[in-house]
Amino acid sequence: MDDPLRTTQVLSIAGFGCAAVALVFVPILFGPAGIVLGLVGHSQGERLGRWAAVTAAVTTAAGMVLGYLLLPA
Repeated sequence: MDDPLRTTQVLSIAGFGCAAVALVFVPILFGPAGIVLGLVGHSQGERLGRWAAVTAAVTTAAGMVLGYLLLPA
């Protein structure tokens, strides 16, 4: 599946989905899942894979900070 004209971005889209969920719900679980999905997608030739991994890493950190700030004292 090393087709340079590959149009499906399934793993990358799933990585972006996990990144979005990681921002508001269990970032320690969905963030790494998004990173892995993005990296695997990138290794299979998906153009958006690298960006999905970066987005998942950023939203994981942001989700953890957001969770800390909203945690009742």
